[in-house]
Amino acid sequence: MVLHTLNASPNSAAFRDCLAAIAPGDALLLLGDGVYCVRGATPACEAILRCGAQLYALDKDARAAGIIATPDTVTITDMTGFVALTARYPRQLAWY
Repeated sequence: MVLHTLNASPNSAAFRDCLAAIAPGDALLLLGDGVYCVRGATPACEAILRCGAQLYALDKDARAAGIIATPDTVTITDMTGFVALTARYPRQLAWY
């Protein structure tokens, strides 16, 4: 079980590499430019939703990007939730 943190836009190689590395039981936290991956009905959003990971987005970054609504399968979390995720997942991979 791995916590992936994605801080890269949907057009980046990091986005594609992250999705390729995700395995069942992993979690994906979108932060920084990564929150744009769940903005609207886009191919990037569809890919994120099909990746098989538990999905999270950092609230302050989503708000800063003007993302008010996310798909139901994306849990909005704050920094306390981020810390809880790091405790729950023993391995972490950061994608930039």
